[in-house]
Amino acid sequence: MTKQTFKSRACTEVPEFKEICNTLIRKFLVAGKSISCAEDYLLQISKLVLFYKRSPLALSTEEIEEYMAYYLKNHSPSLSSFKHFICGLRHIFNIHNRPDLNVILPCVRQSQRLPVVLSKKEIKLLLKTPESLKQRVILATIYDAGLRISEAINLFISDVDLDRKMIHIRQSKFKKDRYVPISNILIRGLKQYIEIFKPEVYLFNSLQKGLPMTQSSIQRIMRKTLKKCNIRKKASVHTLRHSYATHLLEDGLDIVSVKNQLGHVDIKNTMTYLHVARVNPKLGFSPLKYLYHSEFIV
Repeated sequence: MTKQTFKSRACTEVPEFKEICNTLIRKFLVAGKSISCAEDYLLQISKLVLFYKRSPLALSTEEIEEYMAYYLKNHSPSLSSFKHFICGLRHIFNIHNRPDLNVILPCVRQSQRLPVVLSKKEIKLLLKTPESLKQRVILATIYDAGLRISEAINLFISDVDLDRKMIHIRQSKFKKDRYVPISNILIRGLKQYIEIFKPEVYLFNSLQKGLPMTQSSIQRIMRKTLKKCNIRKKASVHTLRHSYATHLLEDGLDIVSVKNQLGHVDIKNTMTYLHVARVNPKLGFSPLKYLYHSEFIV
């Protein structure tokens, strides 16, 4: 089931949950927070609602604990899914003044994992593999501009300045606008794509007129392409953004410029890529090699 299917079913079977959803989304809108984030929270909470066929506000602490134990044991959710569930419940309980239920919710801390990155050779293979020009241009745009998938689907045609070789990303994750440069190679692909497909509003439109492509459709393109390329890394569309940042550092761009092009608020997030980038490959040897050169010490 899709994100919306879970939520729709939960709202239909438990009508009071619909008002909870509307209230949460309204609060996020007023606070200027990401609606996509609110929808992620509601997806996970919808599963709780469908499990008990009752509003989360009508559940006891024991019932919520019982569901969490069931959820962790039988579904082995990813850390991000479980985090969405916990954070979503916290928001709902705070909005509806239920601090008594907040007590039982565990604190979820994300372990610091290094991002999966594709090599330049893998990127070249990936970008030439899809048979459809549109699919090739979508993946190339995400990589060449280091876009989040949400930024890619929300691009308007007017956001692409082919003369200045820039893309304008509006109100992204942290409600910040930014411009990112794009290459001549991508510009040629975009010109060809626009001439053939003639998008009207969004740069990457769906089959429904006036609507953008969905995130799931782009993820599907990425999965099929990875399979065709026989790339077995645990990669997703967001891996293109990780690869973009890593390759910029490897090509000599300074960390502050990479931060700005990614649209990061905190440079600590950008510094993660220093752990995976081979910024100076010739330094990638043991120090003894340079200390003793060819001398034997044992």
